[in-house]
Amino acid sequence: MRIFVDYLVIGSGAAGLFFASKASERGKVAIVAKRGRRESNTLYAQGGIAAVLDKKRDSLDSHVEDTLSSGAGLCHFETVRGIVSEGEGVIRDLMELGARFTVDDQGELSLAREGGHEFARVIRADDMTGREVVRTLVTIVESQPQVTFFDQHFAVDLLIDGLGQCCGAILFDSKKAEWVEVIAGMTLLSTGGCGQVFLHTTNPRVASGDGVAMGWRAGARVANMEFIQFHPTMFYDPGEPSFLITEALRGYGAKLVDRGGGEFIDPLMTRDIVSRAIVRKMRQTQDPCVYLDAAGLDGIDLQSRFPNIYQYCFGRGIDIKKDLLPVVPAAHYSCGGLLTDDLGQTSVPGLYAAGEVSMTGLHGANRLASNSLLEALVFARRILQSAKVLKRKYVSESENYNKSGEPPDLDMTSELKHCTREVMWEDVGIERTDSGLLRAEGVLVELLEKVESVYECSRTNIDVIELRNLISVARLITTSARSRLESRGCHYNVDHPTRDDLNWQRDTIVSKKD
Repeated sequence: MRIFVDYLVIGSGAAGLFFASKASERGKVAIVAKRGRRESNTLYAQGGIAAVLDKKRDSLDSHVEDTLSSGAGLCHFETVRGIVSEGEGVIRDLMELGARFTVDDQGELSLAREGGHEFARVIRADDMTGREVVRTLVTIVESQPQVTFFDQHFAVDLLIDGLGQCCGAILFDSKKAEWVEVIAGMTLLSTGGCGQVFLHTTNPRVASGDGVAMGWRAGARVANMEFIQFHPTMFYDPGEPSFLITEALRGYGAKLVDRGGGEFIDPLMTRDIVSRAIVRKMRQTQDPCVYLDAAGLDGIDLQSRFPNIYQYCFGRGIDIKKDLLPVVPAAHYSCGGLLTDDLGQTSVPGLYAAGEVSMTGLHGANRLASNSLLEALVFARRILQSAKVLKRKYVSESENYNKSGEPPDLDMTSELKHCTREVMWEDVGIERTDSGLLRAEGVLVELLEKVESVYECSRTNIDVIELRNLISVARLITTSARSRLESRGCHYNVDHPTRDDLNWQRDTIVSKKD
């Protein structure tokens, strides 16, 4: 089946939905969601959106400086300045669309402080900010007659015409096992991150790096993939689905302690520093986790301020008002991705990227907390204002995607996925070594050869398509990490422990053409 639209949006997180809510006023929009339209990293974002609203205490200069400091010398100054300056505008846009954020006793937006921020400037919806953003945007987009959702459709590859321009994508309908070719005037990748590359992650299952992998195969430039941010505090409960404990809890005064109750790190340091401190403490004590102590916080009603976290922990026998919370670091956010300009354009004409799938220059070597939703919303708005919609009436037929043959061995694909995630956690995780990175690269080369063979010879299967993307992105992360012979931000190599501005104060940029 072939359909024509003005705008193709792949991914239904904050960036994709915000873009679609406005683009639908200008033309036909198709939104692709490989699971459901509400399932994305955004849905699980607890913290909030960083924006300067309190002009008496805070300033744009301060937000810029905090972002630059966190980014460890790799942020693009003008990009940072521009995005920060648009923060208040996107917050007002969301509120006009119906978003309900937490307010204080005076009815003003309640501002929280998180790690790396000098001032309280994070706008929240309790501890479910992402859920509120998704609720707001899905409600708006679902009401637009110009929008068609393709739920349970997997974007397999981008369509590139003879001039090297992106003209849409090929989708696989996982329910009907049918192919859909979407021809679009412009294509936006908003697929989120790649946390599922690692054994331990805060990310949902959908975060398998699909957008980066598709863009890479299409010839787009990729940058700074070595910078994977690990969140210091994921609830430690082996065998259970991951659950993030928001940084805002530490912003209100919660402490990080060992099993004896001893503090070992300032909990409001940047995430790379805190995560490494936790790993080293666990190594020292031989404990599987450390603890977050929120007991006795003066004047804070934890149950009403963090209702989601409170209920989750209570269901596991922990009262956060008096008990210690077991936590461990986990892969959380990719600071790299498809390289874009300040209008969201990738190196492939007609292909745009916004949100975690992109590398805009905002985050540098380490993302400042709550700058992610800010970036996604700002770039969604910019892309809408600047993108050129080409009227494509015809493209050459795409390759034959109807794979024949036997169904893939799902036990084998599951094993390949586990092997990928395990080697990435052990050798390309919070602390890296030259030998570990070399070993990981060798393993990943073999794994990619195996999955490519399965992909080509077996009947089409979503798990195989996803695994292909996962390993491709794992290789990009590993190769980029091997090339950076220093430690900076969330890339820490034990064999090169110091920051080297003379040789490495630059982005790591790769493409298939290099």
